[in-house]
Amino acid sequence: MKKIILLVLIFSGIISCKESSKVIKVDNKEVTIDSSTVKKHLYTLASDEMEGRMTGTPGIEKAAKYIENEFKRIGLKTYDTLKDYRQTFTFTDRRSKKELTTSNIIGVLEGKSKKNEYVIVSAHYDHLGIRKKEGQLDSIYNGANDDASGVTGVLALAEYFKTKANNERTLLFVAFTGEEMGLIGSTHFGKGIDVSKFVAGINLEMIGKTPSFGPNTAWLTGFDRSDFGKIVQKNLEGSGYTLHPDPYSKYNLFFRSDNASLARLGVPSHTFSTTPIDVDKDYHKASDESETLDFAVVTETIKAVAKGTESIISGKDTPTRVVLEEK
Repeated sequence: MKKIILLVLIFSGIISCKESSKVIKVDNKEVTIDSSTVKKHLYTLASDEMEGRMTGTPGIEKAAKYIENEFKRIGLKTYDTLKDYRQTFTFTDRRSKKELTTSNIIGVLEGKSKKNEYVIVSAHYDHLGIRKKEGQLDSIYNGANDDASGVTGVLALAEYFKTKANNERTLLFVAFTGEEMGLIGSTHFGKGIDVSKFVAGINLEMIGKTPSFGPNTAWLTGFDRSDFGKIVQKNLEGSGYTLHPDPYSKYNLFFRSDNASLARLGVPSHTFSTTPIDVDKDYHKASDESETLDFAVVTETIKAVAKGTESIISGKDTPTRVVLEEK
């Protein structure tokens, strides 16, 4: 009799383990950041059809529609009082002196217990457009790394967190316009927000190449201006991926990407990047095309950002407010 009971218990345990394994497998499948989807987003946004995505052109309008359609497919809500995903406004281009109408594209994933606390996940979807130069065969500045890679990250993270469905804080996924013209879109966005509700800014910029620190690493701008970076580092412990302070202090990169527009308001908003900017031969060149990027780097960096910011999104950690003094 004892043998029969023992066999029943062992058999039950095997079934239980199988069921448990099955649940874990399903859960893992649900929250995977898919490399093929990453590649699709990047190749689409950096295609010649987008004509370099210069603000105020038909090319960037195509990119805007693509991002809107992805937000809709993923199931994000619209922001604040907007009737759709577009925050449209007009500004005067300081170079051409022309008035341009353009849009930030914003999707919302409402939080649960802390829905009035916001974390923004952003990247700029504009680039330099078409620039014809004598002796240069390629005139389309596709901006694959700068910053189709970052927008790809925003789209992938939106789908990841929507699927995971456990964000306690509200997430705003934003593709900013006009970054290349002087942080136009993010500055406009910052004018209309209640800063006290914004807990953190996660900005992605040029995440398609292996950093000087080696594989499975990224660097963060303004690392010593809040404890945001230290929180991310702690969350990444044991993952095989590491985050480092920005090694290019002479370039003042903290104030040259869209994170700066929120940081100047006190929000701990920082930019993740992987590109060795000091030696990158494709930066602001027509050669910045999808084929020059390492898609494993893009995908693994997006995964690392998801894991590294997890405790902020869950409401467990709240970064200190950013130090505003420009260094």
